[in-house]
Amino acid sequence: MRNPLLATVLGLAALHAHADPAQAGRWITESSNLEVEIAPCGDALCGTVTRVIANRSMSAPGQAMDPADKRPALGMQILTGLRPSGDGTLTGEIYNRENAKTYSVRLTLDGPQQLLVHAYIGLPLIGKTQLWRRVEAQ
Repeated sequence: MRNPLLATVLGLAALHAHADPAQAGRWITESSNLEVEIAPCGDALCGTVTRVIANRSMSAPGQAMDPADKRPALGMQILTGLRPSGDGTLTGEIYNRENAKTYSVRLTLDGPQQLLVHAYIGLPLIGKTQLWRRVEAQ
């Protein structure tokens, strides 16, 4: 009887750990290209493109993006495996369809309406941070 009870308690704890983090919701990327919804998926959180707004290059400002990944962005999961890291941040992976590469990522709130999205390879000290803004409730 202890095992089913323990399994239930552990399951509820895991669900609570990622059920409603402050980073959940809809966000507009720094380039204003995409709207991304961060929500539970499996045992973690994921970020899925819910709206394509523009097609601007992040590496060549002022130019249209010619993505290496030609699949449609709408519905694409670009954030995967997001889990709380214990200090109020989520860590996981981010996919950049412009160059078809995946990077480690750390998501940290910068106030209730802004999200710091820090993509990096290896150590978080080296990388790039973008500022995403929360989509206003309609």
